[in-house]
Amino acid sequence: MEDNILIGRGMFRKLAIVTCLLFGVTCAPVHAAEDYVLGVADKVQIRVAEWQTTEGTIRDWSSLTGVYTVGPSGTLALPFLGEMPAAGRPTSAIGEDIGSGLEVLFGLKNRPSASVEIATFRPIFVSGDVEKPGEYPFTPKLTLSKAVTLAGGLRRADGRFARDVISAKGELSVDLARKGRLLARRARVQSEIAGKDVIDTPKELKDFPDVQELMTSETTLMDSRKKRLGLQLQALADLKKLLGSEIVSLAKKTETQTRQLELAKEDLDKVDDLAERGLVLRDRKLAAEQRTADIEATLLDIDTASLRAKQDISRADQSEITLRNDWSAQLAQELQETQDETERVNLQMSTSKGLITEALDQSVDASRYDTNIQEANLRRSIVREVNGAFKEIQAEENTILEPGDQVKVTAEIVAQ
Repeated sequence: MEDNILIGRGMFRKLAIVTCLLFGVTCAPVHAAEDYVLGVADKVQIRVAEWQTTEGTIRDWSSLTGVYTVGPSGTLALPFLGEMPAAGRPTSAIGEDIGSGLEVLFGLKNRPSASVEIATFRPIFVSGDVEKPGEYPFTPKLTLSKAVTLAGGLRRADGRFARDVISAKGELSVDLARKGRLLARRARVQSEIAGKDVIDTPKELKDFPDVQELMTSETTLMDSRKKRLGLQLQALADLKKLLGSEIVSLAKKTETQTRQLELAKEDLDKVDDLAERGLVLRDRKLAAEQRTADIEATLLDIDTASLRAKQDISRADQSEITLRNDWSAQLAQELQETQDETERVNLQMSTSKGLITEALDQSVDASRYDTNIQEANLRRSIVREVNGAFKEIQAEENTILEPGDQVKVTAEIVAQ
C-alpha cells in the first residue's frame, strides 16, 4: 500500500513538472539559497547522462549537451523539451526539470542526470563620468571599483574643460569674424538699395577689429557693381540713341522719296496723256512706270526699317526695365539672406559663449578642490532588477556587483 502511494506521488510530481514545461509556468522546487539565479542573456552549459541499469553503462544524451542562452522571454529553447522557463530560477532547478521532463517524456525507468553550469554571465554596463562607457563582461566577486577600472577609470575633468573652452573659443572667433563681414555686407546692400555713393559704417562695427578693412572691401565691391550696372544701362541708352538717330534719318529719307514719288507720278500722268495722243513712244511710258514703282518700293523699305528700329527701341526699354527690376530683386534677396545668416551666426555665438561660460565655471569650481576631495564627491549607484522592477541603489567602491547591473558614476562638484 505504501509503495503504491509513493509511486503515485512520484508520478504526480513528474506530471506537475511536465505541466510547468508545457504551459510555461515557473515551477518552484526547493533549492539552496546560494544557487545562482539565471537572467536574460546568461549562457549555460548543459550536460545530460543516464544510467543504464540493465547494461551497467552510462548513456550520454549528446543531442541535449551544449551551450544555451536565456532568451528575451526568459526561457531556454531545448531539444525535445521545448521552451523551458529559466529567468529568475537557479541552475539546480533547471537541471531537475530537465531530468524529470526527459523521464516522463520518454517513459524512462531511471531519471537522467542533468547538470547546468554557467558558461557566461550576462554582462554589466558602466555609464557616466568614465572614459569608456559601455558593456563589459561579468566575473564573480566583481566590485564597483573594478568595473570602473574596466571602463578606463574616471573621466579627466580638467582636460575636458580645457578642450571645451578651446573649441568654443575657436568657434566664437570664427563666428565673430563672420558676423563682421555680414554686418559690413548688410550696410553695403542697404546703401545700394538707397542709391547712396557711400556706405554708412554700422554701430555694431565701431569697435570691431579691422573694421576699416571690411568697409573698404565692401565699398570697392559696391563701386564695381555700380559701375557694371551703369555700363549696362549706358549701353542700352546708347543703343536707343542710335536707333532714334536712325529713325530720324529714315524719316528724312521718307520725306525725300515721297517728293520723288510725287514728281514721278506727275511725269507718268503727262506721259500717259501724250501716249494717248500718240506723241510719245511706248518705251518712255514703261520707263516712267518703272521709276514710280522703284520709288514706292524704296519707301516701303524705309518704312520697314523705321518700324524695325522702333521695335528695337521698345526692346531696349524693356531690357532696361528688366535690368533695373532684376537689380532691385537681387539686392532685396541678398539683404534677406544676409539678415538670416546674421541671425544664425548670433545664435551660434550665443551657444559658444554659453559653452565657454559653463566650462569656465566648472573649471573654476574644480580648481577649488584637490584630487582626493573630488574623488570623495563622486556619486556611485547601481541600477538592478529586483523582482521584475529596476531600482537604483546607492553603492560604494567595494560593493559587489551582480550580472546585468548598470553602474552609474557621476562627478558632483559642489561650490564652497
